[in-house]
Parts: sequence; structure tokens; C-alpha cells
Amino acid sequence: MNILLDKLNSKNIMSAKLWIEDGSRNDPKYQKGIHQLLSSTMLRGCGPYNNKQIAEIVESSGASLNCDTYEDGLLISLKCIESDAFKLLPLIGWMITKPILQIDQIELEKDLTIKAIRRQQESTYQQAFDGWRKMVYLDGPYGHDPLGSIHDVEKINKEHLLPVASSLIHRRKNLVISGKFPIDVINYIEGSIAFKGIGKDFTNQHKEYETKNKIGHQYKQKNSFYAQALKTKQVILLLGKATIRYDSKSDIFLRLLSCYLGYGMSSLLFKVLREKYGVVYEAGVYHPIRENQTPFIMHASTTEEKAILTLQLLKECWDKIINIEISPEELDLVKIKYRGQMAHSLQSISQRAEHKAHILGIGLTKDHDKQILLRLESITSKEIKDAANKYLKSPLLSICSNKEVIRKISKDWKT
Repeated sequence: MNILLDKLNSKNIMSAKLWIEDGSRNDPKYQKGIHQLLSSTMLRGCGPYNNKQIAEIVESSGASLNCDTYEDGLLISLKCIESDAFKLLPLIGWMITKPILQIDQIELEKDLTIKAIRRQQESTYQQAFDGWRKMVYLDGPYGHDPLGSIHDVEKINKEHLLPVASSLIHRRKNLVISGKFPIDVINYIEGSIAFKGIGKDFTNQHKEYETKNKIGHQYKQKNSFYAQALKTKQVILLLGKATIRYDSKSDIFLRLLSCYLGYGMSSLLFKVLREKYGVVYEAGVYHPIRENQTPFIMHASTTEEKAILTLQLLKECWDKIINIEISPEELDLVKIKYRGQMAHSLQSISQRAEHKAHILGIGLTKDHDKQILLRLESITSKEIKDAANKYLKSPLLSICSNKEVIRKISKDWKT
């Protein structure tokens, strides 16, 4: 386990973020959601503490302790005051080295997970996104939501969770502690019985996993159109591609494009879809950090009457970034936006710790952001256009609406 300290003047508040390699992308084929179920159940008893004892320790300190599942990893988060660090940090170690996984707590978390999936499925946007993801990634590691599927979660039991829990101790881990913390915190962690057995990284394991699951493989989609029919007057449109890894040198070009398209009221989507034509309730770009095949999606919410025009405008915006270079003035503004976006996302100690743990967890260096900012000045419009040509051609469309709108859009999409 690698430990990075990020000392800041935070009035005695400390944030610890532990990123554990491999999240829902490593769910077995018929156990989608098993990492989510494990991460939530680890909080319900570990080491010498049962569910009530952990809750009492954390709540009596006015602290927070969570474990979240992402596609690329698990994230354990602790926030507390400096003086409680040595009381609470062992909980993180016990969650990895000795989760109790009581059957009644597993069943409780299964019930909560299934309810969360059902709530999620009520969202028209989520249904459109799930359809897009399934169309693009098929049954690959990124083909399902970290929550999993109801059908799979219902069948998972303790015997399924045990080997996954046992594997955590051997996975690559990066712990980042930001804010105000005890000066000898690293020595304390390395000497704590709660962290016993958590050694240094197994450097070859990540490469072996990647080969086994073919994460780097570009899936060949049979279709470029997905539709989910609902009884609704709302229309959700998602137009996008699976692109490249976050650690790719070309990733910054796509980041700048996402700012150009969807960040702020001066963005292309806002100016075209909201100001000029007034066809959408909401529009933007979804381009998260992913270790592999990052989605790049333009999304819009509109009405039945404006659906065809909205799709045409989305396609025009998409074609523009592929065929036309951004002007020097626009490029300067986009670079300013990117710097602002980065600064805004790293305002709190929790945000800083999480971001650093995340980028270290996917194999980047702690000064990755500084390197990107240094590169930013020399980036040209031609480089951005070339990247768009290379990675963004032939996008795929997902729509969630009523049958009549789907019929019209399907016809328009094929022409």
C-alpha cells in the first residue's frame, strides 16, 4: 500500500481516501453488483467490531466513514479531526484485512441495493445511459452500473463474497491523507495490527488482470442506435463514443473538447441548444475519469415536438468539433475553463485526497495535474481537431421516449 501525505491548513480536519484497484469492472459475469455489496457490507462489521460498535465509534467522534464502488476501484473515505486519527484509521485496515460479513448484514445490504437500483431505474436519463453503455461496452467490464442488476444481487450470498473480500489485501492500494494529521501517521499505520498483511504493490497483478478481462479491447458494436420506449412526453438523447484511457497523452485534447462543448454558458451546446434555438431543458457533456475506454457523451433533455431538431443540432455540434478547428479566441477561453474546472474540483481536502488517490490508483503520478497544466499552453487547435477525428467519429445514439418519437428519430438517424 502506497501512502501519500498532503498537508494543508484545515483547522485540525483530516481526510483519508484509500483507493483499492478494481471495482465493478471485476464483477463476475453472473454476479454484477458483488463489489458494491461487499463495499457496503464491510462497513457493517470488521476486525473486533460489529455493526453497532463501528457506528458508535464513528458517530461519537463526529466523523464520517464510507466505502463506495466505482468501475475502476473501491474508495474508502474517512473524515475526522486530527486527534481522532489513531482511533479511526484502524477501521480502514480492518475493513480490508478482516471484514466480518455477517449474513444478516449482507441480506440487509442486498435489500438496500435492490431498492437503490429500482430508484435508479425510475430515471429516464439513467435508462438512456444504461442502454448506451450496454450498446457500447456489451458484456465487457464497463457494461453495467456498479450497483449491479437485481437478478444478480438477489443470488449473491456470503460464499460468493468471501473470495472477493480475501482478494482485497492483494490488490494495489493508494492511501492519501490530506489536511491536518499526526506527524507520525505513516509509522502508526505501518505498525498497526489492523493493517497487518497489507504489503507493497503487486506490480504485475494489474497487467495480468487487464489481459484476462481484455479491458483494452475495442468492442465492435453491432448497432449504433438504442431506444427505450416509455409513456412520457420527455425525450432524453445521448450521443457518444467510448474513447481512450485517462493516462493517454491525447486525453487532454478530449478534456478540452468537453469544456468547449458543455462547460458554462459560453459552451457550444448552451449557445446552440439553449440560446439560439431554445430546444432543451438541459444539455451537457459526460466525460468522467476512467482507466480504460472513457465515455464521451453529449446529452440533452427536450420535448416531443423539438426532438428531431435537437438531434440534428447535436449532430451538427458533434460534426463541428471533428471538421472545424477551434478559433484562437475560443481555445484561450477553453484553456481558462479547464484550469477553472480543475481548481473548482479540488477546493476541499476531501476532493484533493480523493482525486490524488484516484489518479495514483489508475497508475499516474502525484504530479500528473501539474504536468497537464504545463502542457496546456502549447496545445493547438489542430491537435484537438486531430484527436476528435481519431477518437470521436461515428458516435452512437441512445434515446428514451415514447414510441412515436422513437419511430421518428430512428428514421432520421438512419438517413
